[in-house]
Amino acid sequence: MSSRQRLFQRGKSVKIMDADEAVSYIPDNSTVGILGAGGGLNEATSVIDALAARYKETSTPKQLTLFHSSGLGNRADRGMSPLALPGLSRRVIGGHWGQSPALAAMAERNEFEAYNFPQGVMSQMLRAAAAGQPGILTHVGLGSFVDPRSRGGKLNESTQEDLVKLMQIGEKDWLFYPAIPIDVAIIRGTTADTEGYISMEDEIAYLDVLALAQAAHNNGGIVIAQVQKVVKARTLHPKSIRVPGFLVDALVVIPEQPQLYVGSVNRYFSGDYKMDTGEVKPLPLDVRKMIARRALFEVSPGDVGNVGVGISDGVGVVAQEEGVNDEFTLTVELGPIGGVSAQGIYLGASVNSQAVLDMPAQFDFYDGGGLDIALLSFAEVDSTGSVNVHRFGGKIMGTGGFINIAQNSKTVVFSGTLTAGGLEVDISDRKLRLLKEGRFTKFVTSQAEVTFSGPDAFGRGQKVIYITERAVFTLGREGLVLVEVAPGIDLDKDVLAHMEFTPIISEHLKEMDPRIYSHGQMGIRDEWLNRALSMSN
Repeated sequence: MSSRQRLFQRGKSVKIMDADEAVSYIPDNSTVGILGAGGGLNEATSVIDALAARYKETSTPKQLTLFHSSGLGNRADRGMSPLALPGLSRRVIGGHWGQSPALAAMAERNEFEAYNFPQGVMSQMLRAAAAGQPGILTHVGLGSFVDPRSRGGKLNESTQEDLVKLMQIGEKDWLFYPAIPIDVAIIRGTTADTEGYISMEDEIAYLDVLALAQAAHNNGGIVIAQVQKVVKARTLHPKSIRVPGFLVDALVVIPEQPQLYVGSVNRYFSGDYKMDTGEVKPLPLDVRKMIARRALFEVSPGDVGNVGVGISDGVGVVAQEEGVNDEFTLTVELGPIGGVSAQGIYLGASVNSQAVLDMPAQFDFYDGGGLDIALLSFAEVDSTGSVNVHRFGGKIMGTGGFINIAQNSKTVVFSGTLTAGGLEVDISDRKLRLLKEGRFTKFVTSQAEVTFSGPDAFGRGQKVIYITERAVFTLGREGLVLVEVAPGIDLDKDVLAHMEFTPIISEHLKEMDPRIYSHGQMGIRDEWLNRALSMSN
């Protein structure tokens, strides 16, 4: 008899219990999959808090393996951070770590084994586990730190087991990621009926909820679902069901369950209402907006793109200001398509979305090359054009969906400031002036941690652009090529002096468009309209 059968022998009705009782069924040494994303999106917060409280009180369950494909938390004490308790975990496999810094800090101190795999790969690993497959074979991660020829996704010295394997099929390299058997799934929905069938009408996205629940159930494990309310059996519309009841073992009912860490339930986020955005309040003309404006120049009407967290998440807002946001489609890896996403830790909380996919399906589209453009941020760039976002300044951040997206988009736009740590600038007369330089450069000679390989990208034929507030670079055969410098900026004093290496200087070096450094609209809508008219004539 499986652990599921032993713990939850029942008829048609699912067990309803409080969070404290639900987590008492989690065995020592089990693998626990946890649903959720940044800002509290789809996070079973009450169950996570109860698990932490039980361990503090009883020292059990202990020696867990935690598996989370997205980054949960608020970059402080929420999300996975409550589980940052000595002895609770022996291994953590995470898609993103920076949202829960307390857990990341434990990994940095070698207090448990720690892995970081691409978010899309992890969601697809759950599908493989649910289907009883050995794992997934994919090109995603080749040339990065996840490649076993580098670190194999291992984040510290305590982590020794090689999980990712390099394989060659038809003279082509592939990476094999093993399916991870899930013993306990902690998920969240909105409404459950008394038979455990769950709908998600108030949730912002679906993430990999179904794959996670199936993976646990088919492994003989248990599924704990936090929901807002319970209704009579078989009264929910069948097409609204995201998790069938035979997968669910325990329901934890939290009537005040919010969509995110802030607020209660916002019908615009859940897609029930369309928001009249009205007149868009312009972003302040700071370095973030300058960079977002320059990034928008790389977008074409009709493009399907992805926008990542960080400095790039302002591109959608700038497109609104310019009146062209409906001329292309931005997606978020959590599942939303179209609309406008919130920024920062709430990225993925979108309004006016046109559709919402399951997260594994969204990554299928990305991995297959469906994206025309990716708008991403960078932490460090080296002379080869390689980018690091997953570990820098001694801190573990993780990749999230970055590797899936950057490796497979036709065009990749990386955005960030040239220096960091106190940078201050001024705009006047359509020119940029540096008031205070950042304390350290983000353009380094070489880096041990590679999240995106420049040489591999050049070999794939990707178009890669690196945008800063004062200079623009592209990826060439020999590495980074400087192609634009902002008006008012001295090439030697303000750019090259603040890089650890000298890039190739383009023969056609030009000035960045002065509209970037001007107040008011840039006229992108008219520019696109005139381009369309000229093409039709």
